[in-house]
Amino acid sequence: MMLSPDQADPDLPWGQPDTEPVLVLEGGCRPVDADSNSLAVAPLSREEKRRRRRSTTKYRSAHATRERVRVEAFNVAFADLRRLLPTLPPDKKLSKIEILRLAICYISYLNHVLDV
Repeated sequence: MMLSPDQADPDLPWGQPDTEPVLVLEGGCRPVDADSNSLAVAPLSREEKRRRRRSTTKYRSAHATRERVRVEAFNVAFADLRRLLPTLPPDKKLSKIEILRLAICYISYLNHVLDV
């Protein structure tokens, strides 16, 4: 009896359909074809390599450190801008959006003063 490629012989163990997900092999390679039982492997794509690198503890720790430094520099810049703006009382706590809006108004006022 001749079987088509879509049919599997139920008596043969290798004729059973493969229902398991594709496993990623060690060494940065994955199976070329999920349906084949060959040992040929293809290199990981650029995106897969990027995902693996970003999932490491070392990468996440370095990223968190960079983000903390960035946020700290951002907050220092807002504090510097806040010190340059006239408000009453001078020590009034302002949100970042209030600082930006006040800076816009102050710049407009200074332009007006220069034009007069």
